[in-house]
Amino acid sequence: MTGSFIIAIDGPAAAGKGTLSRGIAEQYGFHHLDTGLTYRATAKALLDAGLPLDDEAVAEKMAREVELAGLNRDILSRHEIGEAASKIAVMPAVRRALVEAQRRFSEKLPGAVLDGRDIGTVVCPAAPVKLYVTASPEVRARRRYDEIIGKGGAADFEAIFEDVKRRDDRDMNRADSPMKPAVDAHLLDTSEMSIEAAFQAAKSIIDAALSRNA
Repeated sequence: MTGSFIIAIDGPAAAGKGTLSRGIAEQYGFHHLDTGLTYRATAKALLDAGLPLDDEAVAEKMAREVELAGLNRDILSRHEIGEAASKIAVMPAVRRALVEAQRRFSEKLPGAVLDGRDIGTVVCPAAPVKLYVTASPEVRARRRYDEIIGKGGAADFEAIFEDVKRRDDRDMNRADSPMKPAVDAHLLDTSEMSIEAAFQAAKSIIDAALSRNA
């Protein structure tokens, strides 16, 4: 096999794609990129510099300066950064800049696992493996709720549930790169599936593709 072997993993928030993606990357010795963090890193740079979140030209400049190595998930997961990221993620110029960076990352040898909302449809449409990981909104909201409570935080299930549905609507209906499964993506619904079962299902798909590409 020549070139990087790319695994594209898409799906909505809290469906389990992040955990799955990191596990797959570790299993195969591939590089991993949570593309959502690239938008969050851009938003954090704007917030840190005290710059407006509604200036597309400024946001694009920041997006082109984002360093993909060493994105700190713990810092970038903060709520206010996520809110800011959702505002700049709809800007076509920002998306173009970050998609270019994500494509460069996908070329890392021996392979790369990228997870996000539009990897299989926009970022890496020629990826030999495309997975679409999903779960019902109720299940995803419950996972978020349990995660927050488990860390000692306070959470309102109904508020989280409404937020999940709002994010889905925004991601699925945006004009630029809406979230949807690629036509050749393998669907993994984790509503009733453990992360181990999802991992084994994904591994079977990936192993078959690696054999074909050998």
